[in-house]
Amino acid sequence: MPSTAVRADNLITALISRVEPTYAYLTRGRDSITLDRYYRHPQPGRQARPNTSMSSYPVYNVNIISDTVLPTPREVMTRLPLTEALQERIVQYRIDLQRILERQDPRLFVVVGPCSIHDPKSALEYAGRLARLAERVSDTMLLVMRVYFEKPRTVSGWKGLINDPYLDDSFHIEDGLHLARKLLLDLAELGLPVGTEALDPITPQYIGDLIAWAAIGARTTESQTHREMTSGLSAPVAFKNGTDGNVEVAINAVRSAALPHRFLGINADGQCSVFHTRGNRYGHVVLRGGTRPNYDPESIAACEARLAKAGLRPNIVVDCSHGNSSKDPSRQPLVFRDCIEQVVAGTTSIVGLMLESHLFAGRQDIPADLTQLRYGVSVTDGCIDWDTTEELILSAHQRLSEGPLSVGRTEELVAG
Repeated sequence: MPSTAVRADNLITALISRVEPTYAYLTRGRDSITLDRYYRHPQPGRQARPNTSMSSYPVYNVNIISDTVLPTPREVMTRLPLTEALQERIVQYRIDLQRILERQDPRLFVVVGPCSIHDPKSALEYAGRLARLAERVSDTMLLVMRVYFEKPRTVSGWKGLINDPYLDDSFHIEDGLHLARKLLLDLAELGLPVGTEALDPITPQYIGDLIAWAAIGARTTESQTHREMTSGLSAPVAFKNGTDGNVEVAINAVRSAALPHRFLGINADGQCSVFHTRGNRYGHVVLRGGTRPNYDPESIAACEARLAKAGLRPNIVVDCSHGNSSKDPSRQPLVFRDCIEQVVAGTTSIVGLMLESHLFAGRQDIPADLTQLRYGVSVTDGCIDWDTTEELILSAHQRLSEGPLSVGRTEELVAG
């Protein structure tokens, strides 16, 4: 029987081979190939229609140029279905994360992967490497692949694979939704739990069944819309502190998302609906820095105290990028190692870490000529490369195996 590593190699080769024609759009251009070959389902023509409705009334949709009818979530899920076997696997990923947050599992979880996904082929290659690494460190860490399809922008910029899958401001969101869902299915088949940022409140209806962990970013943590939405998400949700370093907004978001809410949204059939949620019990805080880093022991202790005062379990995830690395990706390893040493020294509130990592280090702007796009390099925030990522995680695994991971954290579990 072939080894696990060989089976993983064979699977990733088969997946890349199977989807190669579609992923070639990045270098060959949209006009030379269509997504129909990939999905094997003819797509009904959907064209943007001009805004003529009630055109005689100047108070209605004054600034809307056109609208395009999209397939419903149910239509997309029917074309790209989740098998029963993969559904059971994703449920187990969520249970594993819940157990870590409830201190029933002493491991750390590490959300690691590209800042954003712009090329599914390189994402699959990265995933194949991460799946093999995840098995090697599974005694001490649960590795969750960072798969971000939506990017919030301070002013403007590329908004992610779903919004603009061809990286050319053509905004073929229908294709982006299909491409994102197909990639998530491929990653589930590889055996990786997936984490993403929940940004657009409609998107979860299309891909939420494939997500094991979700994050609300620093720009949206204070948003009522996002707090309501996360109260109904099926996966554990993390809230980042504000861009200025304000942790209280994240704590308030955790409290709010745990409560029942009623809000407007669309259901699986695309109908506008009122959703009534039960609340999400698995909200937690991400410290991502602000005007200064906040991963040091003093900041961790201060966050613990605030969570306790709010009556919340002291679950803290540290984002090793953004404000904690002063936006310098080469500083991520320093932050990561520091947090691992805090855990080894007995800090039990750090339950997870986040890393921005890709096949190759750095970042690049999206060129007008997509043939000039460098393979495996981020087009948003700068990342550390794979070799650095693997060394970091393996060394952390060694330190956690030697330290109090299986003693101190389990003692806290028993005491609780």
